[in-house]
Amino acid sequence: MGIINLNDDSFSGDGTLQVEEALGLARRMVADGADIVDVGGESARTNRAAITPGEEVRRVEPFVREFLAARHGWMPRDETQVWPPVLSVNTWRPEVVRPLLEAGAELCNDMGALPTDENARIAADCGAALLLMHSVGEPKVPHTATMWDDVVGEQMAFFRARMDLAAGAGLPHEAIILDPGLDFAKQRDDNLRLLRETDKIAALGRPVLMPVSRKTVIGDVLGLPDPRTRDAGTWACIVAGIRRGVSIFRVHAVREAASVIRVVWATRQANR
Repeated sequence: MGIINLNDDSFSGDGTLQVEEALGLARRMVADGADIVDVGGESARTNRAAITPGEEVRRVEPFVREFLAARHGWMPRDETQVWPPVLSVNTWRPEVVRPLLEAGAELCNDMGALPTDENARIAADCGAALLLMHSVGEPKVPHTATMWDDVVGEQMAFFRARMDLAAGAGLPHEAIILDPGLDFAKQRDDNLRLLRETDKIAALGRPVLMPVSRKTVIGDVLGLPDPRTRDAGTWACIVAGIRRGVSIFRVHAVREAASVIRVVWATRQANR
């Protein structure tokens, strides 16, 4: 999953407010091997003010329409790539989710932790998939002091409850992806434990997405305050994630991540 930031305050410094520039970046990501393109109009950073729902839709909806029209003229990198590439929208407010899914986006990457069933109902209405991210409280509000006695056990209970909530809203079980939410209301050791025990989340029977790219936990381990210097740590997290059942990796540098994944899978499949 390649990351497109349609904003000017991304933590990794790679955002743009120009739809054509973002579309060009998406095309390069797909050529580099992205199966999913995830576009967001608002940074998740809690030290930046929230934008209005109307502004978020204004930023992202034109990209959704142009991406869906353009992708049919692109070519897959190889026969293993998901085709056509899936379009995901990274958002959480229902008044933004609905118009973007109605415009044709196929996956809602919901960072809001599904406090109600509204986004699940919208996804069901639109025939879209829904990513459930673990966190606490409302996005754009700091939760850095949150402590967990058993972060993995809590996530197991959280995801079971949220999957039941989504099912009650009419969303098929097969339309759900799980995201442990690294760095969201987590401490350093919480994040590292989740990376070590992701197989327990995968055992719930749904694909797990790991948003490892340039995360704060990597910077903490390596002593790297600049997110743009954390790609080597990202590749290490991908290798660990593959070993523990992760299905999707959300990354900034798609070409390098795809190469890491291809080599790891080649070693796993050798002589089988």
